[in-house]
Amino acid sequence: MARARLNSGNAAEEELPKAKINRQSLQNLIKLLSYLRPYRVKFGLGFFFLLLSSISSLAFPAAMGKLIDAATGTLSEGILDNINSIAIALMAILLVQAVFSFFRILWFVEVAEKTLADIRKATYAKLITLPMRFFAQRRVGELNSRISADLSQIQDSITTTLAEIIRQIVVFIGGTIALSLVSGKLTLMMLSILPVLVVVAVVFGRFIRKLSRQAQDKLADSNTIVEETLQGIANVKAFVNEAYEVIRYKRSIDEVVKLALRGAKYRGAFASFIIFCLFGSIVAVVWYGSNLVSQGLITVGGLTTFILYATFVGAAMGSFAELYAQLQKTVGATERVIELLNEDNEAITLTETRTIKNKISGTIDFQGVGFYYPSRKEVQVLNDVSFKANAGERVAVVGPSGAGKSTIASLILRFYEPTQGTLLFDGIPSDAYNLNDIRNQVAIVPQDVLLFGGSILENIQYGKTDATEAEVIQAAQRANAHEFITGFPEGYSTLVGERGIKLSGGQRQRIAIARALLKDPAILILDEATSSLDSESERLVQEALEELMKNRTSIIIAHRLSTIREADRIVVIDKGKVLESGTHAQLIAQENGLYKYLSELQLEG
Repeated sequence: MARARLNSGNAAEEELPKAKINRQSLQNLIKLLSYLRPYRVKFGLGFFFLLLSSISSLAFPAAMGKLIDAATGTLSEGILDNINSIAIALMAILLVQAVFSFFRILWFVEVAEKTLADIRKATYAKLITLPMRFFAQRRVGELNSRISADLSQIQDSITTTLAEIIRQIVVFIGGTIALSLVSGKLTLMMLSILPVLVVVAVVFGRFIRKLSRQAQDKLADSNTIVEETLQGIANVKAFVNEAYEVIRYKRSIDEVVKLALRGAKYRGAFASFIIFCLFGSIVAVVWYGSNLVSQGLITVGGLTTFILYATFVGAAMGSFAELYAQLQKTVGATERVIELLNEDNEAITLTETRTIKNKISGTIDFQGVGFYYPSRKEVQVLNDVSFKANAGERVAVVGPSGAGKSTIASLILRFYEPTQGTLLFDGIPSDAYNLNDIRNQVAIVPQDVLLFGGSILENIQYGKTDATEAEVIQAAQRANAHEFITGFPEGYSTLVGERGIKLSGGQRQRIAIARALLKDPAILILDEATSSLDSESERLVQEALEELMKNRTSIIIAHRLSTIREADRIVVIDKGKVLESGTHAQLIAQENGLYKYLSELQLEG
């Protein structure tokens, strides 16, 4: 259902969660607004013009009242004592307000865009440098929402909500003062009616919006039925379930109609309430004001001024509920962004130049390493694991699924740190190395290769971003990839599609090998690199891997034991412990050994 609401174009707009506005939330908001500091001059000017624009708008009703009094001959003598001068003053007020509004909008938007750009850059830089344990406990959609929806909400607040709150407060306070100066009696009457109407309208409006969202959500569910049915039309027809799907869709649409009709009933009642009560209150104010005019207590122009100010005050009062809701959403969005910015990131240096300070020859030594994932502390993934791979050796790590093989690869890349024991590179503890240095000298070719949605050239260059096209082609030739790449009409400029969907598994694997060759690492990790390939693809990939493994330490993680027989050493692990270690011949010779048992199982298969 959640997927339906995200995928359907007719789905209701995702509602951002609201947060209570308290001292802590305001501190978070102030912390995020510190990004405004470089643009504080323009923000201050925008704020100043906002005040001028709001104050100048309050002069308009007074001038309109004078214009009417001038027309009826009841205007007292003063600077503006005729129709023409008052009309000119009104146009001047509008012109001044237009100029103020232009600069207010221009500067607020400029400050908001630049501030949000800085926040987006800081948030993404923080996100990209967070450790793997953070991503293991978060969904990609949630993190993407923080970059997009949450920051967009904050942007809207800086450009619109903040300015609107200030403007409506100025209008409300200034309008109320002006009302009391025009007529205290009319003001008391209006204030006895208007707040009640506004509160009822806000509560009723929220209820109707809730019904509308329910109808939109139900419509999104019905659209999902269509989407899933058409995607799986072969299954629908194979199981002769056309009638079932039609009935299922009919029921969903009937629910949409039911909710829509219920909403229409309440919207009709709400419209009737607004028409009767709102215009009734206007009639009441005008009626009472007309009595005051007939008694000579107020002029016709004064009554007009009062009605205009009352409209301003009523609109401001009605907007406060929505503005407060927007502010709550902003506070909620701010809390989630601040939470992300407060996370402890890895000690990664963000620099494009891949300068290696401490070279690694390639010796890896696991000494009594134990590990459990932060999110599953009750499960011991590795327990007292010890083995050594000398520089240039090929060491295979084998064992049943869930034995901890891929975790070993994660520790070598320092995605995680051992919870017990020590991991050494060239006899030096791993935590003594700069994180950039280790990862710049380790490459991995996984089972499921992830390619980015650009061209083949860009994907291979990812191993060395400043590589020339000639270097890329050379790496592709060594990886048995050049032939199939040049077979495409666009060659190395061919777009691979999202996650490399336009390429076969063997082609993606060889591009990953070319990428690793271009990186030229001291240590290579092959994590089930050929397990999901057909025989022909496996042959080509295996040849490329042989080229890749030359003169570098290779950690080969494999289920298929036929691929690791030539390894210098084979480490057999099960349930996080090292059970056996030796060459293929030594392990096969062991009676009742796990390696021999697994080998026999695969031969039987």
